Amino acid sequence: MFVIALPGINLDEEIRLTTNNRERAQMDNMADLYSIIVVLEHLELAYIRSSITHTEYTPACRQLIAQFRTASSLLGEVVPDLEKFMKEYNLDCPAAAKRIKIGVPATVEFGDGVSNEANGHRTAKYVAETVQSYITVVDVLKLGMAAVDQIHPLLADLMQSLNNVRSLPADFEGRAKVREWLIKLNGMKASEELNAEEKRQLEFDLESNYTAFRGWLDNQ
Repeated sequence: MFVIALPGINLDEEIRLTTNNRERAQMDNMADLYSIIVVLEHLELAYIRSSITHTEYTPACRQLIAQFRTASSLLGEVVPDLEKFMKEYNLDCPAAAKRIKIGVPATVEFGDGVSNEANGHRTAKYVAETVQSYITVVDVLKLGMAAVDQIHPLLADLMQSLNNVRSLPADFEGRAKVREWLIKLNGMKASEELNAEEKRQLEFDLESNYTAFRGWLDNQ
């Protein structure tokens, strides 16, 4: 057997991908990000195929989204864009990308599919929660709060409340508007704030949708 010796190359020497602790930590964080995306893709597909229940899916999805945000913040400008990261490392995970984009589980975005119409008390409870959610977000905006980490959780709660009201029409515009704002906010850093124009538009959208929601209630 012949072995060709390449000048200046030791075939027994370990190839190092990093040269210092900072680069090693960065590589580890990128690996974490990669694995989180892959696991989230499998979770989304498992839920779509009814392989897991909504009670199993929701907390797991929330945890993975939170882990993704943490890993992304640690990488900073190294991974500024999810789509570029996935393309660079040949990640074909469309379901995970969509879930990360909106930043909430599918059970929050669309509801959990469990009917509550047989329980009038529960339906009234969800209607009351929806009204309170609208009022809370608008009040927060009127108080001058505009940071992503202040508004996004409140909009997620509002989306959940809207989906809990099963008799609400599927084409109710309020859902689409809240979804649009969730996607917008989720694409920003937690410490970023809406500018005056964005804040005014969000407040207008919420007040308009709240009026539409109250109008729907009056017709029931």
